[in-house]
Amino acid sequence: MATYREDDDERRGPVVAEHTLEARDVRLGYGEREIVPGLSVAVPPGKITVIVGPNACGKSTLLRAMARLLAPSAGAVLLDGRSIQEMPTKEVASVLGILPQSPTAPEGITVSDLVGRGRYPHQGWFRRWSAEDDRAVAQALLSTDVLELADRSVDELSGGQRQRVWIAMALAQRTDILLLDEPTTFLDASHQLDVLDLLTDLNRERGVTMVAVLHDLNLACRYADHMIAMKAGRIVAEGRPVDIVTAELVGEVFGMRCSVIEDPASATPMVVPLGRHHIKDPAA
Repeated sequence: MATYREDDDERRGPVVAEHTLEARDVRLGYGEREIVPGLSVAVPPGKITVIVGPNACGKSTLLRAMARLLAPSAGAVLLDGRSIQEMPTKEVASVLGILPQSPTAPEGITVSDLVGRGRYPHQGWFRRWSAEDDRAVAQALLSTDVLELADRSVDELSGGQRQRVWIAMALAQRTDILLLDEPTTFLDASHQLDVLDLLTDLNRERGVTMVAVLHDLNLACRYADHMIAMKAGRIVAEGRPVDIVTAELVGEVFGMRCSVIEDPASATPMVVPLGRHHIKDPAA
């Protein structure tokens, strides 16, 4: 069940309900193809967790299972100690929001209408659209820098603009847990930082638990409180980036030679890839 705790972290603002999310002995795949052969992991409440690893290692598959978009063939994903597959859809959606990889919008829908769909879990038989819903949508549009696009059709937008609109919809849902599969896809460098800064603000100010899949290892090191490194459907290491990110780990997980130095901007690990032409002693 959800737990409450004192605001003992100086980075965090208001105290919120800290829901628990964990995968317990899950086996995941598609049809006869197994991607995750058996895995257990608990998401630290109130923290930003980033999952990293090479392509096709099971990152997105694990996130889909946590979001109830993929049912495990064995084991269970537990939300507040209950099997997420057995919970009503609206109950899950009131706690957990998801930004999937490459979502598709209904043809002709406007930006404001799409973002407004994030308020679905807060509607009911006797509760209609309210001023609170208007505020949530407006704040989400403003936070993601798409307010001026509110009346435009999503079909007309660039890939980067669409991605920001999808993020706005997830923010409008105002859940205590937010799962994001490659939220910086299609974004230029400036907007990547804007989005990750925004997610960090939500975590620090509201205590929102975040789980994100990121491909950029250095951005993951900068923004993650907790990192999960995966390879071939298994967790190789997890913990604070400063504790686990080493040249040896990067070599094991990504098959890449590198140096790991301190990021001058954030004092977090920075991975410097080394190609054949950058190694002083190729035989070493």
